[in-house]
Amino acid sequence: MKAIINTPVCPMYSVPSRESALIDEVLYGMVVEVLDSPAPGWRRIRTHYRYEGLVSENDLILDPEAAAAWEALPKKVVFHKHFCDVLSIPKVQGWHMQLIPRGGLAAPLGQPEEGWQKFLLADGRTGFAPAAIFKDAPQGPVSDQEDTLRQALVEAAIGYSGTHYRWGGKSPMGIDCSGLCSMAYMLCGILIYRDAKIVEGFPIHQIPLARIKPGDLLFFPGHVAMYIGEGRYCHCTGRAGDNGFAVNSLDPEAPDYREDLAKQITQVGSYF
Repeated sequence: MKAIINTPVCPMYSVPSRESALIDEVLYGMVVEVLDSPAPGWRRIRTHYRYEGLVSENDLILDPEAAAAWEALPKKVVFHKHFCDVLSIPKVQGWHMQLIPRGGLAAPLGQPEEGWQKFLLADGRTGFAPAAIFKDAPQGPVSDQEDTLRQALVEAAIGYSGTHYRWGGKSPMGIDCSGLCSMAYMLCGILIYRDAKIVEGFPIHQIPLARIKPGDLLFFPGHVAMYIGEGRYCHCTGRAGDNGFAVNSLDPEAPDYREDLAKQITQVGSYF
């Protein structure tokens, strides 16, 4: 059975308790597969990027027909801002109907008018949001040109600048290292493994460090970052003083060089 995420950010856990560490977050409008119900009020789900865990059934629209219909609709994704309010009317004075975070989805109805796009929400309501906050949800890599796609990946990752660190997080409310990298790739139409490692069956393969280019991934023990060029990388780190999105250098002479990471690179991964 399939279901729709019906809350801005749906927490995912390994056990049926909100008093446990996050393992992931699923975003508004995403369609998930419901696998079973291991405890009252909880459902085990599998996401479209093949990650599994437990979520509260209160965060789901448990209607397989509605999920199939929603899945078939063209979508737009929040991309150019951290969050977007969907309002009752195409004016800023409209009442708030739904908050959608960066990476969340809504279905456009018609064409924008005077900068406002009418949207169908996951629960069947309709509302309005600024068209410029969204882009078309990609159905595959956003470009078949390598340099263009690499630049798009870097821009998608840097879009989380200012976000604080949250273990298991995957939105501008808080994001972790693999959440940052996997969301950057997802926003560019590529699904990679959600955790900080290279896994067979996903489109990241190991390359030599000497071949690294922007958009490639740097792996460390329990950590991952995106290389952005000129010896620099962006990542989300819980280290005191950073507490979230950060940019650092692999150059020992640079003021933002992190020796603890630069000397512990375990793998370099590339989609290309």
